[in-house]
Amino acid sequence: MHFDYTPRGVCSRAIHIDLDDDGKTIEEVSFEGGCNGNLKAVSKLVKGHAVDEIVSILAGNTCGPRKTSCADQLSRALTEAAAAAQQA
Repeated sequence: MHFDYTPRGVCSRAIHIDLDDDGKTIEEVSFEGGCNGNLKAVSKLVKGHAVDEIVSILAGNTCGPRKTSCADQLSRALTEAAAAAQQA
């Protein structure tokens, strides 16, 4: 299942997510914009892991004075993607 998310309050402009058919495991993540090297690393680190596991690790992470970060936005995107997969 493919899901596109528009993050808010961060430098990245889009997050693209592919989950397995049951919506519980991350198959691929990519970001548009943001800190290229760091976000490529995040994408590699989350691949193959359970959505719930990654959400619990990344939720609430901040970037400088911001109340969110690209990682936090990824946790929100994964939550929405998993919910959409359950409804499909």
